Amino acid sequence: MPDHSLPRRLGQLTAKAQRGLLAGARIGLEKESLRVRPDGKLAQTPHPRALGSPLTHPLITTDYSEALAEFITPPLADAAEVLATLRDVQSFVYGELENDELLWATSMPCVVAGEGSIPIAQYGPSNIGQMKTVYRRGLGHRYGRLMQVIAGVHFNYSLPDAFWPAFQQLEGDTRPLRDFIDDRYFGLIRNLQRFGWLVPYLFGASPAVCKSFLSGQPTQLEEFDRYTAYQPWATSLRMGDIGYQNNQEAETGIKACYDNLDRYVDTLTCAITTPCAAYERIGVFVNGRWEQLNANILQIENEYYSTIRPKQITGATEKPTHALKRRGVQYVELRSLDVNAFDPLGISMPQMRFLEAFLVYCLLAGSPPIDARERREIDFNELAAAHRGRDPQLHLQRRGSKIKLSQWASEILDGMEGICELLDDTHASDVYRRSLAVQRGKVQDPELTPSARMLAEMRANGEGFFHFAMRMSQQHRDHFRSLRLSPERRAEFVRLTEQSRQQQRAIEAADDKPFGEFLRKYMAQTL
Repeated sequence: MPDHSLPRRLGQLTAKAQRGLLAGARIGLEKESLRVRPDGKLAQTPHPRALGSPLTHPLITTDYSEALAEFITPPLADAAEVLATLRDVQSFVYGELENDELLWATSMPCVVAGEGSIPIAQYGPSNIGQMKTVYRRGLGHRYGRLMQVIAGVHFNYSLPDAFWPAFQQLEGDTRPLRDFIDDRYFGLIRNLQRFGWLVPYLFGASPAVCKSFLSGQPTQLEEFDRYTAYQPWATSLRMGDIGYQNNQEAETGIKACYDNLDRYVDTLTCAITTPCAAYERIGVFVNGRWEQLNANILQIENEYYSTIRPKQITGATEKPTHALKRRGVQYVELRSLDVNAFDPLGISMPQMRFLEAFLVYCLLAGSPPIDARERREIDFNELAAAHRGRDPQLHLQRRGSKIKLSQWASEILDGMEGICELLDDTHASDVYRRSLAVQRGKVQDPELTPSARMLAEMRANGEGFFHFAMRMSQQHRDHFRSLRLSPERRAEFVRLTEQSRQQQRAIEAADDKPFGEFLRKYMAQTL
């Protein structure tokens, strides 16, 4: 059945009286980068003190490991300013790294000497700091530490405040505005899941991996050379079945429901309050140490693996589901982007322009609920695109039928043309249409995708994954070292560093109960 929602809504937004409604949308980035030694092995040093407190610094923190740095930009209306912030953060970090350490240029890790070589991130003795570390210890027990040091880029996006009441009026919707906003964001999320296989196809940059990452476990990967495993048509092994997944879903039957905000919160709440026998065997408080926050299917909401999340800013000790329930969806977080190994920033401006247009496409297209059959199709398509996305014969599943990936991708890009024109008109530019044209080229010729380019360079240079990633990491290091932060900009980073340390000390001084009691009260929160 054809979807008439997109052309109708696009026509309304293109009308003269409505032009400009998309101006002021906000974008934020979170980019993860492993710190490595000059020989490419995972750094064993703590998060550098000169970078401030990872617990409280607004721009520089850590993810799973002490060695997995994370760089965060605030949400901004100017994509160029977002990239400039990410550039400046990484330039500052390179100025403070010691022992000739590098920031790894790819999503898949460097040479890893087993689970024990991955130091879990530390956030200090405060209760909230301990909670973050114990949560990560639990992830290591549940999924293995290796899965946790795969890096990615998160693209955060929110529509302008002025867009929503005008859009609601165009839709003839009379509900409270917040209910309308939540409903439309969840429609966007469902469509991103339907069409999200396109992201690893276009931007996947992890078709190969160092064999040390596999720890000798059997896989379906082929041998590229003595030290490298790969799949010939892969786009993003990070998004495939060797990446991070919630491995209890099949056994428990619990999967997040995206029909609406209430169902989403209810299903996640069930998962974080339902005991799991496999995790009970791990234990929670063992021999005087917290091994995980609890033995439930999920320790906390953030453990749930997903390509996109609805997000709301949380209070200091507020559960994410409570924040969503109280204040609704503030933005969405797209999590399926590999680190762009061909750009020192890890993401490029054409990518950002395309992703914004793609999310607007997902918002405006019709988005019915996802039933059980479509859920299976979505899961199949995601893995198929990750492992075999460049195979010219690959067929995806759509509404009970098979369709070539290239044909479906072309249909989506055709549907985005009007959106790119609208966004270009809004910004008095042609950058969105130019970005769309670049992506069309990748659909027509898979050899233009980052994954194909990576394998082609490896073959041309006679190098495996490690040597390719090391070469790109060194190039990126040289790029950032060639940059010069202004004295004012550097002073701002130094101020943020010291401020973050002061904030951590204040948090630690304010603690008034033992960690066990703090954790019990946190978990017992109710709406």
